Amino acid sequence: MLNINTIKNRIVNRDFTVGIIGIGYVGLGLAIKFGEAGFRVIGFDLDQAKINNINNGSSYIQHIPSDRIFNLIRAGQLKATNDFNELRKVDASLICVQTPLTRQHDPDLQFIVETADAIVKNLKAGQLVCLESTTYPGTTEEILLPHLITSGLKVGEDFFLAFSPEREDPGNEQYKLENTPKVVSGITPACLEIASLLYAQVVRCVVRVSSTRVAEAAKLLENIYRAVNIALVNELKITFDSMGIDIWEVIEAAKTKPFGFQPFYPGPGLGGHCIPIDPFYLAWKAREYGITTRFVELAGEINNTMPLYVIQKLADALNMRKKSINGSKILVLGIAYKKDVGDLRGSPSVEILELLLAKGAQVDYSDPYFPNLLLTRHSKIQLESISITEESIQFYDAILIVTDHSSFPYEMIYKSPALIVDSRNALRQRGFAGFNVIGA
Repeated sequence: MLNINTIKNRIVNRDFTVGIIGIGYVGLGLAIKFGEAGFRVIGFDLDQAKINNINNGSSYIQHIPSDRIFNLIRAGQLKATNDFNELRKVDASLICVQTPLTRQHDPDLQFIVETADAIVKNLKAGQLVCLESTTYPGTTEEILLPHLITSGLKVGEDFFLAFSPEREDPGNEQYKLENTPKVVSGITPACLEIASLLYAQVVRCVVRVSSTRVAEAAKLLENIYRAVNIALVNELKITFDSMGIDIWEVIEAAKTKPFGFQPFYPGPGLGGHCIPIDPFYLAWKAREYGITTRFVELAGEINNTMPLYVIQKLADALNMRKKSINGSKILVLGIAYKKDVGDLRGSPSVEILELLLAKGAQVDYSDPYFPNLLLTRHSKIQLESISITEESIQFYDAILIVTDHSSFPYEMIYKSPALIVDSRNALRQRGFAGFNVIGA
């Protein structure tokens, strides 16, 4: 049996190599943090462009400066590779791969399974394996563990298995990895102890929970809580709009209550990797137990219909001007799923663009984070972001605000002759209101 104290001493003394599998938005930030804490770090990915960028000291994520990567590469603390045989060199494998949905909205765990297969071929005594990817309760025990024990090693004695959900929030300047509490769980007490100690080297607060299922469920609860409440205000936006009531003013009034209310805000749909997906992960797993999560699934359905609602509001507003979407010149502002971030994952803007094109609109877009965009839903359409100037926005029939980046010149936009359909309340919250501005 391994001497756990020896492993703990190696962690504290930084004589420990951390492998990060999947070096995207979550994995790259985690790799940098461990590297800056003094650990040797190897990033694993199938994307050769990401590997080349890292090894050249260059960042491909907007909020991560290149100099942080360059300094670690120069110091020999960080490298990236697509050779998964190098997993035998690491002491911890932290899994940060995608967990998407199938077309039927069922969990797609192919990346976790493929990662588990790569790890088990290189698993050695003393290694820690920790899953960070969002998934349904039971994944660590039911998917990862059976794969890993085929190595002949015993969990909790020869190797350690844990789950610690990522809590990445792009664009949040207040909470970063180090000051966001880190939920950690383990298959056995020894697994929990090793995983907790490792994460304690890079985060200020480690929250231990009793099982991997609890940690997996906690991550789902965090995001389903947001999805359900956003669905609620989205539904109320549609309801109040039919009554001639402004949902934004209602929320401002309601949030003056100092207790029992937390404001959530409507929008054109949900984006990002977690919030649009997590409700369906839980719903799928619940069916295994004969339970239908009606409330959760309804929230997903409401949020998924919001792009269609925005298109309908645009169509109605154009109709009032004796125009139709077909043939109209429309400028979509914002392609990222979230304000002031360069992240396109699950963005409702992409669906809105594709719907407009399918209805015959002449569409342009503007987004400082995405100079070009390839739409592939029906056919490959290449678009390029336009610069917003007084001249460039003079000839649009409508401007549709989908993502309210701070850098957009809203006063200039407001003064344009175009119909403006604002799905984010971007103009009114800046004091610009008028007959040409329609909420959506």
